[in-house]
Amino acid sequence: MRIRSALTALAVLAAGLVAGAGSGTAATIGTAGAARAVTTGSPYCGITWGSGEKTAGTLSSAPLIEVRTGRHECHDRVVFEFDGPVSGYSVGYGETWTEGEGLPLSPYTAGGALLRVSLRAPAYDEAHAATVPYRVGEHAATVLRYQTLRDVVFGGSFEGYSTFALGVRARLPFRVFVLAGPGTHSRIVVDVAHQWQE
Repeated sequence: MRIRSALTALAVLAAGLVAGAGSGTAATIGTAGAARAVTTGSPYCGITWGSGEKTAGTLSSAPLIEVRTGRHECHDRVVFEFDGPVSGYSVGYGETWTEGEGLPLSPYTAGGALLRVSLRAPAYDEAHAATVPYRVGEHAATVLRYQTLRDVVFGGSFEGYSTFALGVRARLPFRVFVLAGPGTHSRIVVDVAHQWQE
């Protein structure tokens, strides 16, 4: 009798999961063991960026000259500005390693999740003089009172690549895009949403 009850409960659960998969609902088990449908919320601010790795562009010799952050209604923003055209980046969740040394930055970066930012451009000029004021492991921005961002840590620059660890509250949707200007400069922008659903 118990086997029949267990099989019936599993059949009800499976039917709920199949129905929920095609209708935007998720099946959960209630206190009595029966499956019930729970409607999932709509995307927060209509954001559908996802949290998968984003990669684009090629290597550039235009150096990084500034890092700044901003708070917006639906997301927090980090802007990397370069002295010339830059389009190359790779951004994704996971451990971030310092350039040239290979030390993990997670023990030194605040936040519940880590966004690894690899910029395909140096943080030094043709004479190999640094073009940003921070050293490896230093905090590149203050993110007090930000809803999502918890830290921005410089991971160094080596062989034309510059690395940053972005500490965020949790694994959340993000986007990356390139902007021209001001003047002959260019910017790589990383936006991280405040949440997944409304």
